[in-house]
Amino acid sequence: MTETEQLDRYIEAHSDPEPDYLYRLYRATNIHTIHGHMASGHVQGRLLKMLVEMIRPKNILEVGTFSGYSALCMAEGLEDGGRVFTFEINDEMEDFTRPWIEGSALADKIVFTIGDANVEAPKLGITFDMAFIDGDKRTYIETYEMVLPLLRHGGFIVADNTLWDGHVVDPAYDRDSQTIGIRRFNDHVAADGRVEKVIVPLRDGLTLIRKKKKFIAFS
Repeated sequence: MTETEQLDRYIEAHSDPEPDYLYRLYRATNIHTIHGHMASGHVQGRLLKMLVEMIRPKNILEVGTFSGYSALCMAEGLEDGGRVFTFEINDEMEDFTRPWIEGSALADKIVFTIGDANVEAPKLGITFDMAFIDGDKRTYIETYEMVLPLLRHGGFIVADNTLWDGHVVDPAYDRDSQTIGIRRFNDHVAADGRVEKVIVPLRDGLTLIRKKKKFIAFS
């Protein structure tokens, strides 16, 4: 076992346990989907739940449902009346994902839609308190710019995969479209004065972004 694997096990052992339903979903995701590693997993899932409990959002927007793991984690942390509106652009995931969401004890807190969030989310007419971006890395900037106007001032965006397995600093991936998309997104957010931001080196990289509050100048 490598040192990284040892640390991962140590972190998992000293974090809240993964609920059985999510454990079974993660296992099924890895068995029945091509890119099972894309699911958030134990530690990141517990972090998402805790972030929701800290922020206490009423409405959460998720871009990129995949197997539904992260949506369920965020729904766990919601207070009564809260909702996760989650979009998955790949319609081939619906047959796998929908039964797991609708069969969970949190189904009433999740609105699952197959479609392009960049097109469909603004049509909802909802102001969001939090957003989780985990869709197509090539269009992260477009997704970010779609989300920001829908987010309340003081609201949070969590962007996944922003270190992209270290490829963001590896010249061998200079021509890879996904890596290019993540690098451009990171540069775009870093230069954006509308927000505060910090990259957390958890798993594949999570960027926590806070939309600055408006300040009214009194004359």
